[in-house]
Amino acid sequence: MNLYSIDAGNFKLDGGAMFGVVPKTFWNKWSPADENNLCTWKMRCLLIEQGNQLILVDTGMGDKQDAKWQSYYYRHGEGNLINSIRKAGFSEKDITDVILSHLHFDHCGGAVQWNNNRTNYESTFGNAKYWTHSAHLDWALNPNMREKATFFKENILPLQEAGQLFCIDKDQATFENIDFLLADGHTEKMLMPKIQYKNQTILFVADTIPSAGHIPVPYVMGYDVRPLQTMEEKTQILTQAAEEKWVLYFDHDPIHDCARVVSTEKGFKLEEAFPLSILG
Repeated sequence: MNLYSIDAGNFKLDGGAMFGVVPKTFWNKWSPADENNLCTWKMRCLLIEQGNQLILVDTGMGDKQDAKWQSYYYRHGEGNLINSIRKAGFSEKDITDVILSHLHFDHCGGAVQWNNNRTNYESTFGNAKYWTHSAHLDWALNPNMREKATFFKENILPLQEAGQLFCIDKDQATFENIDFLLADGHTEKMLMPKIQYKNQTILFVADTIPSAGHIPVPYVMGYDVRPLQTMEEKTQILTQAAEEKWVLYFDHDPIHDCARVVSTEKGFKLEEAFPLSILG
């Protein structure tokens, strides 16, 4: 097995929204805000090369939406989903499976693209099976008022119409060395791939802990539909991660791919942060 960190670009979100009720005087030290109170975040995906499978976890937001919509999120940086995959030595056609942790636009938007004539949408990875959870798929297609602005049907329906969208809890999915934890705090049935790699456990922690700055249990995003449940899920994950020395892989940390945590009298703390490549 080989793992590759995939950079799908940077964007900006409101710092207060990203840290919920935590005062800015605390989180601004970790994620400095600009004059508009916006902080920079990474859209970090993960590529898993294993046997005859090439598995991509998440796809960033893509570039289907118009320039006005894109401007709301201040896309910046050199990161690009397809270029990053090619830099790792692969092409779009090589991807066999795409695991979508959840269907918020910044995690699944790159799953679908315009065709060459910009007349219709098509799947970005034509040879791949795309995986979600059936309860989350229903949640996304029938969105609640809180999440309606982040579930876009153009990110989902073209995959269904192409016969490429599958549910990990209903359809046969065989991923050796990969299990899944489920979380319901951020959104319904978010998938968190847990990977066994070189005698280590790596957890793609998705938006339960989007960055190293979110390790303290109370640091919960305002976007979460069930923030108290997120805190419970974080506590369970961090307890096991500290005890068993798991590697946490962050999807939104602007700098750090990975981290390990420790448990202290004052709560969970960052032990060390490091690039994925250091794992070999």
